[in-house]
Amino acid sequence: MAEDAESAENENIVTIHRKITAAFEPFDYESKNTVDVRELGTIMYSLDCFPTQADIREFIAEVEENSSGTVHLDKFLPAMTKVLLENKFPPIPRSKIFQAFKVLDKEQKGFLEPEELSKFMMEEGEPFTQEEMDEMLTAHTNRKENVIYYDKLINKLTADAPK
Repeated sequence: MAEDAESAENENIVTIHRKITAAFEPFDYESKNTVDVRELGTIMYSLDCFPTQADIREFIAEVEENSSGTVHLDKFLPAMTKVLLENKFPPIPRSKIFQAFKVLDKEQKGFLEPEELSKFMMEEGEPFTQEEMDEMLTAHTNRKENVIYYDKLINKLTADAPK
């Protein structure tokens, strides 16, 4: 019985290692098992982890190679495995995101105008850059009405969206 549990746990870790390596490799442009630290947030997001920018900076400090601006897979793999096993940066539930949009939508219209969303996203919390905002608005603004239906946006952005 104990051997079966240990075997299952080892299999789980092997699966996690494969998943992490698969997320890491596309950013290893020189095939040296290293990535630029600026890619770590993207890699973590692709692994369904949603850390804050402060969390990412803390993680970088833990895994970066001698302030070189790079992270080696050998250092990243165990640290990221621990993050995944502990479910350290889970996604924010859809219901909570929906509540946040409803607070912004003072008239309860079901949508926000791009300027409203842009102003909030660039000035509050962890601000988006203009480039990030432009990309998001281009992808999610209803072109005919020039509004963002946040229910549709949330469905695209969340893992627990209704099927």
